[in-house]
Amino acid sequence: MAAIRFGLILRYLRPYRRTVLLGVAALVVVNVLSVTIPLMVRAVIDDLQDGFTYGAVLRMAGVIVVLATLMGGVRLLSRMLVFGVGRQVEAQLKQKIFDHMLRQEPGWVQSTGSGEVISRATSDVENVRRLLGFAVLSLTNTVLAYALTLPAMLAIDPLLSLAAVGLYPLMLITVRLFGGRMMRQQRRQQEALGELSDLIQEDLSGISAIKIYGQERTERDAFERRNKRYRDDALQLARTRSTLFPLLEGISSVSLLLLLALGSGQLESGRLSIGDLVALILYVERLVFPTALLGFTLNTFQTGQVSLERVEELLRRRPRIQSPAAPRPIPRRTGSQAAGIEARGLTLRYPDAERNTLEDVSFSLNPGELVAVVGPVGCGKTTLARALGRMVEVPQGQLYLDGTDITELELERLRQQVALVPQEGYLFTATLADNLRYGDPEADQTRVEQAAEQARLAADVRGFPDRYKTLVGERGITLSGGQRQRTALGRALLVQAPLLVLDDALASVDNNTAAEILSSIRAQQDRTILMISHQLSAAAACDRILVLDEGRLVQQGHHSALLEQPGTYRRLWEREQAEEQLSQVA
Repeated sequence: MAAIRFGLILRYLRPYRRTVLLGVAALVVVNVLSVTIPLMVRAVIDDLQDGFTYGAVLRMAGVIVVLATLMGGVRLLSRMLVFGVGRQVEAQLKQKIFDHMLRQEPGWVQSTGSGEVISRATSDVENVRRLLGFAVLSLTNTVLAYALTLPAMLAIDPLLSLAAVGLYPLMLITVRLFGGRMMRQQRRQQEALGELSDLIQEDLSGISAIKIYGQERTERDAFERRNKRYRDDALQLARTRSTLFPLLEGISSVSLLLLLALGSGQLESGRLSIGDLVALILYVERLVFPTALLGFTLNTFQTGQVSLERVEELLRRRPRIQSPAAPRPIPRRTGSQAAGIEARGLTLRYPDAERNTLEDVSFSLNPGELVAVVGPVGCGKTTLARALGRMVEVPQGQLYLDGTDITELELERLRQQVALVPQEGYLFTATLADNLRYGDPEADQTRVEQAAEQARLAADVRGFPDRYKTLVGERGITLSGGQRQRTALGRALLVQAPLLVLDDALASVDNNTAAEILSSIRAQQDRTILMISHQLSAAAACDRILVLDEGRLVQQGHHSALLEQPGTYRRLWEREQAEEQLSQVA
């Protein structure tokens, strides 16, 4: 597993190998200079004992200042190069994940969980960035620091050098122990902050319901509980940090004191010069930071590898619904641009479902025809609507567009032929015009207004202060239910797809407006319309009605003919009429 992860790390770094190598070369220069400067300081101090000239010392001090400045600049360059690679990988990886998510089938996010997907696309990607930036830089710097500094120390005095760095493993162990605890505490703090943010977002979205039911106190108490948990987690993290860093400073100070104690004896015996001792002190101080940082680096390295695996697992997931390797072209139409649809024994089952949602359904829609689909709740109407645009996987040889199997068509081209309007039309936080032109962002204002007129939305828009520039709130919260549905319908009408599928898309619209909308759409005669509806009075005006029951097509025909037959349709019609009579009496 470690070799595979190492291979993954190299694979992500390979496109930036030149930048990484430059960063490593800069680190080599930094560490060479950091070894050279103490040696120069030693020479200056030793020269002070034997007699010196002010000019010579001044020149030496100037050289040291120049080298120290150069070392700082090169260190900054190394961080910019290596950290920059991490940032570039992070940006490209987020884009890659987002593009990958867009290629997945619509039901994937619901089955996986949006929180899990967002976590991998944000937190895990950030961990990968730290792995490829901070961890790579820190590990490289630590290896170079010890590889170049230890030989220089041993050359001055092996015994003092080993005694001085003998406590450093204790520093590393301390960081490893506290580092793991800090990461767990930081994770809990982030989770608490996420829960707090979710509650705020949920309460802001549902503020009307909170006030209607007088639940301000309940929500206030819930916020107080989560806020206290976040506070407690933050305090625990702060206490751990407040304990760790003084411990590290203490170990470093003990190491320095040990060096001074043993070094003073060496000075007294004459086996060590003052310059040698000062150089050793500078070297010991120089190794403190890389050693302490190594523990954090190892934790970051482990976390980053786990996150890298999680990201790779996400990217390896292949969408169940894909375009064919050699797609067929969309069939050319002569005369009307309306599409023809044919189902041949259409049978669909959702993953992990116990039974088929649709079972051996066969029918055809002629170009320009208006056909309604009705049936009891859960009979498969919405699944049929989603199947037309391959929003659910469709077996080969069961659903055809103008005589061509839809599984042989490129997904993007197929979905350009089908405009699906769901019952809950999703609106984006943008202007009303931008929501209408979402399917064709380049559409001009004239087409936007024409689509709104067809959807019988234009009269409402004229009453808005900002007209088509009105900002639609999150999920269209500033609009009524009927206005949201008509906006979603107008969006579908603007793209002028040959097949229009209305999945109970007029449920929030009154009967007169719904009739006007259907009449306006049919007047163009350039699209086929499949209308799913719970309102049989609206279905009665269609050319033909398909009746589904428990996933099967049990009846089809015109309204009057279906009423003459005993069966599902007549039963549903009689129930609807009875409900209308009861509502009138009430």
